[in-house]
Amino acid sequence: MKEAVQMIITISGMPGSGKSTLAKEIAEKLGLKHYSAGGFMREIAGERGVNLLELGRMAEHDKSIDRQVDLWTEKLGKTKDNFIIDSRLAWHFIPNSIKIFLEISMSEAARRVYKDMRKDEQENTSMKKTFENMKKRLASEKKRYRDLYGINYLDKKNFDIIINSTHTTKKQKLEKTIQAIKRIMKKSQKNNQNFTGLESQK
Repeated sequence: MKEAVQMIITISGMPGSGKSTLAKEIAEKLGLKHYSAGGFMREIAGERGVNLLELGRMAEHDKSIDRQVDLWTEKLGKTKDNFIIDSRLAWHFIPNSIKIFLEISMSEAARRVYKDMRKDEQENTSMKKTFENMKKRLASEKKRYRDLYGINYLDKKNFDIIINSTHTTKKQKLEKTIQAIKRIMKKSQKNNQNFTGLESQK
């Protein structure tokens, strides 16, 4: 049976860390609606006839691309409740959320991404190429977010829950995350307050 909850959860993290998969599993477990900024970005890339890596390069010079995603995220935070969103910057645009960050080693992330062989990431023709493309994408995102908002989305101080997914199974990752969410919610309810961000749960 799904549990009744009142919350907004944002999941950020390294490329290849499994944000979307974990978000979907948490949504199912807690009965939440799931949104994905990555999915929205893929829609934009498809409309423009480019892949995600190319869209990222375009976004370095065309601020309207990131702003389109950010406005969509902001609107969700202001108009919806009881949902989870996997997004690099949702923690920034929805501050009254439980903020989760997934970390992972670059080599393991590249292995997983290459194994997935997504149709919109056909530029990843080998493990080495996948690793190189991920480094480029990471550098592009860090630059864009620093230039646009003056923030570093990889800074763990921005988050309430840090999960290392390098050596964990999907089941272990889900269990650890649900336990951490419950600890935060329990403390929030004990203090008789709405969740606005609490200490890190690692």
